[in-house]
Amino acid sequence: MGKFDNLKINQPVAQKQGNKSHVVKIRENGKERIIRFGEAGAKTNRSAKQRKAFRDRHGKNIAKGKTSAAYWANKVKWKG
Repeated sequence: MGKFDNLKINQPVAQKQGNKSHVVKIRENGKERIIRFGEAGAKTNRSAKQRKAFRDRHGKNIAKGKTSAAYWANKVKWKG
C-alpha cells in the first residue's frame, strides 16, 4: 500500500492531494483496503435538509457498511 501503511484501521484522515477529501484504511476478509471518499472542496453539511438529501440519495450504499465510500462520507462529512 505504500504511503498508506501508517494509517490506522477504520480511522478516516483528510488528504491534501487528489480529488477526494478523505481516505480510510479498512480490513475486509483479512485484507487491508484503501477507500477514498468525499469531494475535495465541496461545501457539505450546511443544513438538515442537505443531510437528509444526501442520505436519501445514498441510502443503499450507506447500508453496505464500512466497505462503501458513502458509509464513510455519511459518518465523517455528513454527521449531525
